[in-house]
Amino acid sequence: MRNYIFMSAEKKVLIADDEPDILEILSFNLKAEGYEVISAKNGDEAIDLAKKHQPNLIILDVMMPGKTGLEVCNILRAQPQFAETLIIFLTAMSDESAEIKGLETGADDYITKPVSPKVLLSKVNALFRRVKKDETGTIKINGMEIDREKFMVRYNGDDIILARKEFELISLLASRPGKVFLRNEILNRIWGTEVIVGDRTIDVHIRKIRQKTGLDCITTVKGVGYKFEL
Repeated sequence: MRNYIFMSAEKKVLIADDEPDILEILSFNLKAEGYEVISAKNGDEAIDLAKKHQPNLIILDVMMPGKTGLEVCNILRAQPQFAETLIIFLTAMSDESAEIKGLETGADDYITKPVSPKVLLSKVNALFRRVKKDETGTIKINGMEIDREKFMVRYNGDDIILARKEFELISLLASRPGKVFLRNEILNRIWGTEVIVGDRTIDVHIRKIRQKTGLDCITTVKGVGYKFEL
């Protein structure tokens, strides 16, 4: 689970939906929960407001006039300042292929309409709790500590020795537990775009991580990528 420690000013949520009633209901409930809320009526406005306010979480309706939620997500994810921004999709589509497409664009979660405010609040609160990061950059998840400054992994008090790329891989995946990382995204962020490695490279490193930690903490999402779950 991902546990964020945010000051109240940092619990900033942007909602983008072309239905005024949905904007009003969700905004009301999020504000009552203590979140600062910014509203957008379409995709273009969502991009402008995201750049201006730098929200911690963005809730996007998939089917909006102008740019769709998927297009907005792609545009924002391509910019470094939004690489770690939490994103939830709202959509009337409920088939599995639509969900996979949403995850492939970099979404953290996916909620089908009609949206229950209680369900949405539960999802939002869960995302903000998933990973606890202290000021030194340490990720703490259910007994595991990943110190990204010292390149050390500890589980239930025991040190785990990992090679540099193994550490970088588990650190990347654990930075957003439950999020599905695409194979190409992992290769680009861990090995870089100028290094050519085989398709099995990630699989080999994941197998070594599992062996060294004794934990099945990395899940393969068939046809999509990998995610961290502990």
